[in-house]
Amino acid sequence: MWGYMGNYHGGWGGMGFGMLGMALFWLFLIIGIVALVKGTWGSGTAAAERRQEKTALDILKERHARGEIEKEEFEQKKRDLA
Repeated sequence: MWGYMGNYHGGWGGMGFGMLGMALFWLFLIIGIVALVKGTWGSGTAAAERRQEKTALDILKERHARGEIEKEEFEQKKRDLA
């Protein structure tokens, strides 16, 4: 009775494919969660970096504040930017 297992042929073939399928399921689930987290929090960081980019006028004001350029040159470059 136990010697013949019908179409199962006494091997682990059916269980092997089941274990492979379960491993693939968990792999795709983890990859999906990681992609979702990176997409959600990653885009916020990029947007914040874009908002912090300096404009030409900001750089000009910093140069004037450091004393690299005089007031007349600052005013002329400011008019050129406008």
